[in-house]
Amino acid sequence: MSNAEDVVQFEQRGGVAIAAINRPEARNAVNGAVSAALASIAERVEADDSIRVAILTSSSPRAFCAGADLAEVARGNRDSISHPVYGFGGFVRFPRTKPWIAAVNGFAMGGGFELAMSCDMIVAGEGAQFGLPESMRGLFAAAGGAFRLARLIPRAIANEVLVTGLRLDAERSLALGLVNRVVAEGDVLDTAIRMAETVAASAPLSVIASLDLARQALDHDEDTLWALNLAHAKTVMRSADAIEGATAFIQKRPPVWSGK
Repeated sequence: MSNAEDVVQFEQRGGVAIAAINRPEARNAVNGAVSAALASIAERVEADDSIRVAILTSSSPRAFCAGADLAEVARGNRDSISHPVYGFGGFVRFPRTKPWIAAVNGFAMGGGFELAMSCDMIVAGEGAQFGLPESMRGLFAAAGGAFRLARLIPRAIANEVLVTGLRLDAERSLALGLVNRVVAEGDVLDTAIRMAETVAASAPLSVIASLDLARQALDHDEDTLWALNLAHAKTVMRSADAIEGATAFIQKRPPVWSGK
């Protein structure tokens, strides 16, 4: 097994893929190997029709990800932690169509928080903490944190997090709508898997279309969004899975999706 594979563990359970950053000695900080491995896994998830949804997590209950590996930066390897196309960690700018869920235990700081915000949903352990301390270190949350946080929570709170280094604990993150669930530390991954399995039971085309429109909801005016809505509706409503969903409902059986 290569080093890149060692630092991000991968497994598939049915239609659910799980990618776990595995550098506990460095609080799962992102180095070049992590970035390469996450990019490869994101490509694999996107290309494999048997995978319906993915989970990004860590192997350590103490830290989801501490951000960029500063030891790597100090050695002059800053460029290795950011993929030339997919951005920081090989992930934050990956053009995903399938849903990702972040399962967060412990600290998600700096780039680690930005990785979590790149996902579509977040499950947090009771002790999880989120923060962007870059301004306190003379840096900048350049992996999407500055604008993604302002889209996810009230702007005044986002501003405070960005310029003061304020940390958000799990309960406040839930109250702000940043995370979907707060659960006991030992239940984070299992909860994310249950959520993922529920997503995987839905029609693939419907999930992809719904997420695509939701992701663009703040980017366009209403006329543009209606046009995008119509295009997705035509594709989904005319699909074989639309017929299968209605047929399965009438026949009182689980649908068997083809993704077509």
